[in-house]
Amino acid sequence: MSVAKKDYKRITTKSLIEMKSNGEKISMLTAYDYTMAKIVDTAGVDVILVGDSASNVMAGHETTLPITLDQMIYHASSVVRAVERGLVVVDLPFGSYQSDSKEALRSSIRIMKESGAHAVKLEGGKEIKESIKKILNAGIPVMGHLGLTPQSIYKFGTYTVRAKEEEEAEKLIEDAQMLEKVGCFAVVLEKIPAALAKKVADSISIPVIGIGAGGGVDGQVLVIHDMLGMNNEFSPRFLRRYLNLYEEMTKAISQYAADVKSSDFPNEKEQY
Repeated sequence: MSVAKKDYKRITTKSLIEMKSNGEKISMLTAYDYTMAKIVDTAGVDVILVGDSASNVMAGHETTLPITLDQMIYHASSVVRAVERGLVVVDLPFGSYQSDSKEALRSSIRIMKESGAHAVKLEGGKEIKESIKKILNAGIPVMGHLGLTPQSIYKFGTYTVRAKEEEEAEKLIEDAQMLEKVGCFAVVLEKIPAALAKKVADSISIPVIGIGAGGGVDGQVLVIHDMLGMNNEFSPRFLRRYLNLYEEMTKAISQYAADVKSSDFPNEKEQY
């Protein structure tokens, strides 16, 4: 049974679990810099993800693989300085945790100490169980990530929907239950059938946050550049564009360039 929405002055991992138990949906967006993070936090978003998607939208790489741990710490530090309410979660980038659990712990400690973030996120299930346990044993909160895991794109070979077949679906459910059992505070499910995502959310007590996983989960996450329409090249079915900033910004910048060329800017009022 749901209760009245609680006014959280500061979102913690405990807050998110309370939200699930109270039937309150969780909002989550990415941010990679101080200015954008301040806007996202002021707008009341619960979780701010410093995603390795920075590799795509900030650096222009084709995949998330090239971004480094140092670069993730830089982005996370910028975000943390802006945030007063939201929970800041940072992706462990490719290569910083897959080799062994000690490497995963070292990477997580660096993120927490050097950026001031509140939690880390890892992609994968039972194959990274030991790494997750070691990070949790150090007192660092962990968010899981199952379904389409972009760091494994070359293994998948495609960004199409995952877990449509029964065997992969069963593994995903088992992995989600394992993540809860070892102590993760939440799980992201990316690009899987809505019915399966709801089944997962109903089977575990920790929040399930979806991206392309339907409305039967406990919250939603989008990449902010996609949600604001800052690019016009990425149009998956799950994306709702709330603005068309690509068009608006292009118009404004073109007008600025024209005003400079025509000597309209600056005018007399805009000079000392």
